[in-house]
Amino acid sequence: MKEYKMRRGEYLEERIPDMEGTVEEYFGPITGTEEFKGSDLFLIEEPENPVFERIVVGAVEYSGKKDKLAVEFHERDPTELGPDELEAAGEAVDAKNDFLLEATGRDAKSRRESMKRQVEDDPDHDFD
Repeated sequence: MKEYKMRRGEYLEERIPDMEGTVEEYFGPITGTEEFKGSDLFLIEEPENPVFERIVVGAVEYSGKKDKLAVEFHERDPTELGPDELEAAGEAVDAKNDFLLEATGRDAKSRRESMKRQVEDDPDHDFD
C-alpha cells in the first residue's frame, strides 16, 4: 500500500470532496471496503480496466495530521494479457496518473521525488 501526501497547504477532502464518486468514475464500481491503519478504504474487486485485478483506495485519517491518500493497485501479469487488453495498459497508466494528480496535485515526477525524500529521511532505512 502506498500513501501519498497532498501539496503544502492542500487537503485531500478539498481536492476530492466526493472520494467514492471519483474512485468509481476512474476505476469502476466499489464492491466493498478494506481496513488500513484504522481507516476504511474502498475496494474495487473488478475494475473496468482489464489490466487491474483489484484496487484499494481511500483516505487514511491521522490524528493531528493531514489525511493521506492510500492506494494499492493489483495488476495482472502483462504476459497474461491478450492484444486487446494490452491496448488497455496505456489507459490503465493514464487512469492511475490522472487520479493521483487530481487527488494530490502532484504529477508523477513530483510524486517520485517525494517518495525518494521520504526514504532518505527514514532513520530505519539502511543505505549500506
